[in-house]
Amino acid sequence: MTAQPLPTPEAPPEAQSARPWWRGAAIYQIYPRSFADSNGDGIGDLAGITAHLEYVAALGVDGVWLSPFFASPMKDFGYDVSDYRAVDPIFGTLADFDALVARAHALGLKIIIDQVYSHTSDAHAWFAESRADRSNPKHDWYVWADAKPDGSPPNNWQSVFGGPAWTWDARRGQYYMHNFLSAQPQLNLHAPAVQDAVLDVARFWLDRGVDGFRIDAINFAMCDPELRDNPPAPATNGVRTRSFDFQRHVHNQSHPDIPLFLERLRALTDRYDGCFTVAEVGGAEAEVEMKRFTHGARRLNSAYGFNFLYAPALTPALVRDAVEQWPDTPGMGWPSWAFENHDAPRAVSRWASSADRTAFARLKMLLLVALRGNIFLYQGEELGLTQVDIPFERLQDPEAIANWPLTLSRDGARTPMPWVAEAPQLGFSSAEPWLPIGADHAGLAVDLQDAAAESMLALTRDLLALRRAHPALQSGDIHVLEAADTLLVFERRAPGQKLVCVFNLGDDPVTWRPTDPGAWRIIARVNAIEDWQFGGHAALIAERVM
Repeated sequence: MTAQPLPTPEAPPEAQSARPWWRGAAIYQIYPRSFADSNGDGIGDLAGITAHLEYVAALGVDGVWLSPFFASPMKDFGYDVSDYRAVDPIFGTLADFDALVARAHALGLKIIIDQVYSHTSDAHAWFAESRADRSNPKHDWYVWADAKPDGSPPNNWQSVFGGPAWTWDARRGQYYMHNFLSAQPQLNLHAPAVQDAVLDVARFWLDRGVDGFRIDAINFAMCDPELRDNPPAPATNGVRTRSFDFQRHVHNQSHPDIPLFLERLRALTDRYDGCFTVAEVGGAEAEVEMKRFTHGARRLNSAYGFNFLYAPALTPALVRDAVEQWPDTPGMGWPSWAFENHDAPRAVSRWASSADRTAFARLKMLLLVALRGNIFLYQGEELGLTQVDIPFERLQDPEAIANWPLTLSRDGARTPMPWVAEAPQLGFSSAEPWLPIGADHAGLAVDLQDAAAESMLALTRDLLALRRAHPALQSGDIHVLEAADTLLVFERRAPGQKLVCVFNLGDDPVTWRPTDPGAWRIIARVNAIEDWQFGGHAALIAERVM
């Protein structure tokens, strides 16, 4: 199989120098509960993160995304915020956060934090005031509605975690809406006062030195004010584990006014030099919404795709379809990609057999650094961590508990980071951790891999350095040459540079070479490759030199 490389496109020489820091950045996601515990309570904290920032910087990433550390009852582990401006005591204090930001900046790392604008905790002071009666100043800060004449909920909307999206509140004599847990009442972001309030929250953190925001569940931020019923979803061959799966979500989310709010947010963040904003968008219409939320220069900088996070297999067609959704055309936004995060099972456990996981982890890291867009690495991905099978009695994830055993627990990807193979709790804590440690994670610990030149950790550092050194990988265009069966081939191009990236995503050997193989110099390879013959899960990147 051969393919003729395309000519390098013309572009002004100043294009790379004008690139903002985040365009093509590699960002490392830290789940604070599970990264490092500094005070021996079995839960990770901000001081623990700060103590390990040199490790993160040495990976060669550009920034860190911190999952929520805000004050919270922890019903959904921080995504139920009770005070947007406070650090939860289990994670430390605002002074600890300031110290983290200062240390990160000293190491050349940007800090991105979550912002949760679609809902709060039911313990938030805003909700306490809103539920008190129907005439208080915050009476319309949440989505409230009267019962139907028979006392049933206002409509048929279902929550993501199962059951109706409505809970009766006797104080107001009305139902309140929640797209997730009943402890996460839906904010009414249609209200200008609510928009002003959450923008004040953003300003608070920007003034403390953060470099940007990941906007959580932003397509859930506004619903249909008329509260019309959702239509049923067409039948599929898939197993429906939640009542949420039986509907098309055309009225409880994705309101057309959401981009107008995002324009207000962008106007604010643009007042701060180099601020980066990325939307989290999931669901059946994710691609359409991601483009809408990032269109032009007045909305968010990027959107965080779910294309790979729940995919049961990594295929050439999956990659082709994902990258071709984001052509380099005027007005088109900039994508962000992740293979793993705190909500999705570890990719090596989803995509590879136990015998192939080491090879596959190396392959997928090379693929990730070769994609056009920003890339997110989830803590432990650089070590090749596997998904941990959490027994029911140790589950913490409310969604997994509610839908056991038909849902994939998020806890299995949230287990503690293994720092030292021979230390108690693998160096994560001096106490019993909040989640069990993976049975095979001691052999993948940081200290062991740091001492091994051929380790997954060493490879990750090398590949991130490769991405940073090649403009074509950071911000060049992409053109898929082949995506069939198990073979994926694409070009990355920037002014004066052309790369070809070849991946065998299957078990059996394949052969692919350009028409002029002597004109190419291999700059990265993983697994068994000889003379453009690729063993199972083998891949390379080559640069055109002639």
